Formats: sequence, structure tokens, C-alpha cells
Amino acid sequence: MASIFSKIISGEIPSFIVAENENFLAFLDIFPIAKGHVLVIPKREIDYLFDITSDEYLEFWKFAQQVAKAMDKAITCKRIGVAVIGLEVPHAHIHLVPLNNVSDINFERPKLIFSEKEMDLVAKKIIKALQ
Repeated sequence: MASIFSKIISGEIPSFIVAENENFLAFLDIFPIAKGHVLVIPKREIDYLFDITSDEYLEFWKFAQQVAKAMDKAITCKRIGVAVIGLEVPHAHIHLVPLNNVSDINFERPKLIFSEKEMDLVAKKIIKALQ
């Protein structure tokens, strides 16, 4: 069930990684709906969020919480929103989206485009906030 996320995990596809441990990875979405939109994934290939073991599920959300708290420090926004859709890539993932309005988490909105320099700057801000 290899997906684009598996290629990001293996390093075959470059990404703007903001956090990583032995089981999980968080990186900037390259097709964001808001500046600073992060994807959090398990490194283990699993398609459906609710097929994750109970222990792994809890650790997944703890990891996402750490990343969200760092995002909250690094990005000017009212809140960090959370979405789990799971239809676009066959690999379980959590969207962490900086929010100022409810409409900021509308996935039907056009995707935003940021330069590599802007993406790198946002990633570095989140990384610094995690330290």
C-alpha cells in the first residue's frame, strides 16, 4: 500500500519536516489550505486511522498535540484546527491547520502556493517552537 507518504518517510520525496520520532512524522502540506498547514502521519503504512492499534492511536494524537502546540507558538492564528479525512492519500494522517475563521479549514477552497523559501521559514519556526 505504498503511498506518497511512504516516499516522504523514506526520503525519496523531499519534504519540510517539522517533527519526527521513531513512529511518527509531521511535515508541511505542499498543497496547504492555510499557511503552516501540517500533516502528521504514522511511519507504519496503514490506510485507515481507526485500524491503528489503541496504543499507537493514543501516541499518534499525543505527537500531533505536541506539534499543534508548537504551531500555536510559531504561527499567528486564533487556533490550530484538526481534520481527519483520509480519502486523498491511502495512509492515515491528521491535518493541523492554523485557523482565524471557520472557513480556513474548508478543504474545497483552492490550495495555496508558497515558495520553497516561505515553506522553509515556516518549518523552521515550528521546529524552533518545539525546542
